[in-house]
Amino acid sequence: NEEINAVKTIENLLRQDYPDFDIVFVDDGSKDRTFKMVKDAFENNTIVKVHTKPNGGKASALNYGITLTQNEYVVCIDADTQLKTDAISQLMKGFRMQLKNNQEIGAIAGNVKVGNENTMLTKWQSIEYTTAQNFDRRAFDLINGITVVPGAIGAFKKAAIERAGGFTTDTLAEDCDLTIRILRKDYRIINCIEAVAITEAPESLNEFMKQRFRWSYGIMQAFWKNRDACFNPKFKGLGMVSLPNLLIFQIILPVFAPLADLVLILSLIWNHNDIDSLHKIGIYYIVFMMVDMLVSLVAFIFEKEKLTKWEIESSSFYVLQKFVNTFFVKVERQKVLLEFEKRNIKTNGFKLKFEKLKTKYLRTQLWIGIPILIITTVIILFAETLIGSKFNGMQLTLTKALLALSISIVGSSLIEGNIETNWSLGKGITIR
Repeated sequence: NEEINAVKTIENLLRQDYPDFDIVFVDDGSKDRTFKMVKDAFENNTIVKVHTKPNGGKASALNYGITLTQNEYVVCIDADTQLKTDAISQLMKGFRMQLKNNQEIGAIAGNVKVGNENTMLTKWQSIEYTTAQNFDRRAFDLINGITVVPGAIGAFKKAAIERAGGFTTDTLAEDCDLTIRILRKDYRIINCIEAVAITEAPESLNEFMKQRFRWSYGIMQAFWKNRDACFNPKFKGLGMVSLPNLLIFQIILPVFAPLADLVLILSLIWNHNDIDSLHKIGIYYIVFMMVDMLVSLVAFIFEKEKLTKWEIESSSFYVLQKFVNTFFVKVERQKVLLEFEKRNIKTNGFKLKFEKLKTKYLRTQLWIGIPILIITTVIILFAETLIGSKFNGMQLTLTKALLALSISIVGSSLIEGNIETNWSLGKGITIR
């Protein structure tokens, strides 16, 4: 059911600069017009081969497509994925690498990035892809322990897939399961950061929760299938690092993470009269957050991402940034459209873009910022009554930081919502 994206994705693939490839499109029993649209668009194209089959799930569709090609290597992507023009060329370079002890490369993981960064949820996912998935993959590449060749972009040696048994339908994470089985067949799996794919992240909370359940439960299933390799020196990096990492950080810790949050809240309540205890809890929490942010910063530097993604939007610096952006970049919608009409300039979607520019984002910031501002102000004014003594240095610093944070959120909303701006358009056209 990808009638919106499928044709665009194939057109994107046809622009690849790799000289010799074909495209196998498999429609897995879609109920919409996916198959018809793709068939009509590419029926005269000799490179694109369009097939359909009864619905059997992603794994069966991938296996069906792989059997239809005679090529030695296959690249698997999702229907909503757009590749950079050199992505396949970069992946194929990896298969030509000469490794020590002549180990054979069985698969190559591409570099997935989020393309639809238009909501707070998708922006957070974009940061997660950079700081967690892609950064982890770089590290596991060093020990031949990559456990997931991503479904959005992954290249495989066809013989390696066949030796490992192909994609299976008994887990919800077929890409993770196949990757582990390829490693167990003593192939090398490498990471290729230059092969970039742009994917669509879930935009609604419901879609996001469904995806994460599928990932989490699927990884648990893949781990359980291969549990005999965990802590097994025979499988080297996979057995001694990667699978224990899955067990600890993706199975055990997520189960107990809510308990840790509850313990933190109970500790704050229990020790609300003990200044020294609160001081220690605050310091440990700040240190934990700083370490987390430092690791994220390193990940951003490795990925050569813009650090504007990494900034904390509610910081005091954000107020200044939003003020500058508002004053020099954004446009008063009516004036822009009026000027467009006067000069007969085609708007091409500008109208819709400016129509939705402010409302939701500003309301959200105000709903978050105003309660924090009120609560923080009350704490400062009635500190002695609330905690039985005056603030010490650390408490005062933290409270001021919280106050600055809330003022910045409210302030940036008001600034962005009310300031009219200057904006230059094209050659010599200035709207004031």
